Amino acid sequence: MNVPVTLADHERLAQQGMEPGAWAYLCGGAADEITLRENREAWQRLQLRPRVLQPLAGGHTRLTLLGRTQAHPILVAPMAYQRLAHPQGELASALASAVLGAGYVLSTQASVLLEEVAPLVLGEPARGPLWFQLYLQSARDDTLSLVRRAEAAGFEALVLTVDAPVQGARDRERRAGFQLPPGIAAVNLPPPVQRPDTRGSLFDTLLRSSPTWEDLAWLRGQTTLPILLKGITHPDDARLAVEHGVAGLIVSNHGGRTLDTMPATATLLPDIVAAVGGRVPVLVDGGIRRGTDVFKALALGASAVLVGRPVLHGLASGGAHGVAHVLRLLIDELEVAMALCGCRTLDQISSRHLCG
Repeated sequence: MNVPVTLADHERLAQQGMEPGAWAYLCGGAADEITLRENREAWQRLQLRPRVLQPLAGGHTRLTLLGRTQAHPILVAPMAYQRLAHPQGELASALASAVLGAGYVLSTQASVLLEEVAPLVLGEPARGPLWFQLYLQSARDDTLSLVRRAEAAGFEALVLTVDAPVQGARDRERRAGFQLPPGIAAVNLPPPVQRPDTRGSLFDTLLRSSPTWEDLAWLRGQTTLPILLKGITHPDDARLAVEHGVAGLIVSNHGGRTLDTMPATATLLPDIVAAVGGRVPVLVDGGIRRGTDVFKALALGASAVLVGRPVLHGLASGGAHGVAHVLRLLIDELEVAMALCGCRTLDQISSRHLCG
């Protein structure tokens, strides 16, 4: 039977059908992949403590995020080069997300033009928020061009990724000899004029123009779009981010793809929530594979979650229908978890529903 009934089933089907190099790129992690594994296992170790005989009629999963009401607390994380998983790439995942009411975050390194993705989402009445993930470019004019295009296309927020000034040591990807196939590229970025000089120390070459807090302040002065920081794992950085006027934080270790042996995001989340003190929403990604994982994230203080690789698995196994099925499974499982834990609405979920 090849009919998927769990996210793990979609993962197995995706691996069977995907070229090994593409699988290594999309689904591998950094170095020994300790953080990659720990992201998933940390959610599994958390145990639920349900309440019984609670009133459940009229319950729902709605929430308000950055002033916008959405049907449930699930967003699709930004992921590069989705045409590696399916010919329609980001077009398919964006459309499925919009139909299912999930928020959608388009990657700077998308393999489809942002102007083609936005109308698919904005045209769906039940859609979630539409955000654009941004890497600060070495030339500010290039960054500003991306921001203006995102504004003009109708994106509603910028998700600035701040935890990857360089790429992690991705051994699995290197062993597979992965290279982008012809016809797949980061089409929203200008082609590099020349390869950077990487001789010598990273600090004297690629990192000469690495982003700083000053760049965040500059970006805030260039746009009226709310800015969320993705890749916050230290409470001191969380406090600094709030002081710099960001609209939200995303606790993320880049899916275990940058610095290996970092703690799981489930482990990091409570300290970031405490540091923020409710001043801005805190979201989390990394390793979420079940609706119970979504429930646990909310119990630890997250406002919402972002889902990454499972969306790629659904995309590879069934295109837009596969992505929609992955999201539907998570939504249904979240509702079941809420009911069995005695929670009628999201605001009733708390740390009291967790053991320990």
